[in-house]
Amino acid sequence: MRWIVAVCLYLVSTAALAQESWVHADFRREGERVHDACTFHNFMSVGSCAYTLFTDHPLHIAAGSMPPQNGFGLGLAYVASRNTENWRLSWDIDAVGATTGSWRAGGYLKLVHTPVQPIHVTMPSPSGGTSAQPKTHEPRIHPFTVFNLYAQSISLNKLNYLGLGNDSSLLGASVFGMTQTIVGANVTKPVYEWAAISKLNLSLFGEMNGRFVDIRGAGGSVPSIQTLYTDATAPGLSSQPGFFQLAQGVRIKPVIGDHLELNYSGGFQEYLAPSSSQNTFERWTVDLNHTFHLYGYTESGVKTTNLAGPDSCAPAGQTCPPVSKSRNLNGSIGVRLMLTESMNSVSNVPFYFQPTLGGQDINSALTLGSYQDYRYRAPNLLLLQENFEHSIWGPFGVKFMADQGRVAVNRSDLGFDHFRHSYAAGLTLRAGGFPMVQMMFAWGGPEGHHNIFNMNSSLLGGGARPPLD
Repeated sequence: MRWIVAVCLYLVSTAALAQESWVHADFRREGERVHDACTFHNFMSVGSCAYTLFTDHPLHIAAGSMPPQNGFGLGLAYVASRNTENWRLSWDIDAVGATTGSWRAGGYLKLVHTPVQPIHVTMPSPSGGTSAQPKTHEPRIHPFTVFNLYAQSISLNKLNYLGLGNDSSLLGASVFGMTQTIVGANVTKPVYEWAAISKLNLSLFGEMNGRFVDIRGAGGSVPSIQTLYTDATAPGLSSQPGFFQLAQGVRIKPVIGDHLELNYSGGFQEYLAPSSSQNTFERWTVDLNHTFHLYGYTESGVKTTNLAGPDSCAPAGQTCPPVSKSRNLNGSIGVRLMLTESMNSVSNVPFYFQPTLGGQDINSALTLGSYQDYRYRAPNLLLLQENFEHSIWGPFGVKFMADQGRVAVNRSDLGFDHFRHSYAAGLTLRAGGFPMVQMMFAWGGPEGHHNIFNMNSSLLGGGARPPLD
């Protein structure tokens, strides 16, 4: 009788699992992994539990640095993925907030086109020769076209504004708050058809966004922007029309020999304001990155280590790599040149869309680290950066940066003179599915020094987030 009961129970449980939806299955499997990781046997179990809670899927804790001056964000992210014969789909829905009152929420959908293409294999023919017989349903190895769709709102309660241009003064310091909603899509199309182009790792880029911005005053010890500036000195301060923003670009990422990696990109953006044509402007950007890997491109772990955060490994249905997998010997020297110019006069470029130098910019990129965040702002920008990074023990490394840069209100004023200079040195942490953490001390400018702690925002969810400027 016992074996009859056992068989019945087995059949019932099998039928229940067969009827289980994939959503329930994802949560059930995550619950099992969390239970295993958070059953505390020793002190090391605490770290294993935390790592699982921050990186597992479909639900994990979202955490990371918000744009500078707006604190550390904490919330939840739901990530999932599904594959079809021709597509890999992954999506992310997240919401985070900081103690400063700043917050961000959004949904992001990534579609990777993976068409199955036949592979032709040479087979012997009945007549004794050879003939090409197609072998179908095997994927051809090549880069895939990637589509991203997203809708995001972000509210930032403190952003610095010190006037426009390379000669702006600390006496003009003010702060403002901003809410921006972005709804749009982008696509990256690798070009692989020709061998000569394939070696360049050439890809084309296109983007279409609706951007809706609201600027408000901010309180505190620093004056609010409206008390010191007007539309003449802060274009776009009094009203913020909706923008229809387009972008087109090209990127090449060849690897020369075993060590030198190039990452070149060029893009052109159009910001169209249908309700306020005088605010329409265009911008082009060239960004030239050169990285020399001291131990070789592959040996440095560039290809083999996943450092993109849980929104890249979790949606693939895999467990993010453990911290121990990040302990590869790494070392690199980098040189970067970036040039940005706006086509129209300064009066047509809203200040909240203008690029900045100093500390970190609104997308958390570190430039001229010894200066205040957002210190220099203008429609035109020139930046040179040199960096050295090397692992020292386990996932820890050291990094050194040197920056030279300037901004200009008018394009004709942009040149290789009147540069602002800054240096930064500190520790980095690259661990499994966690993103890079930087703890930097910056000095060298005439305005003092700056301590910077930044956790790459990939733990905040939304790997396909659009830039805020």
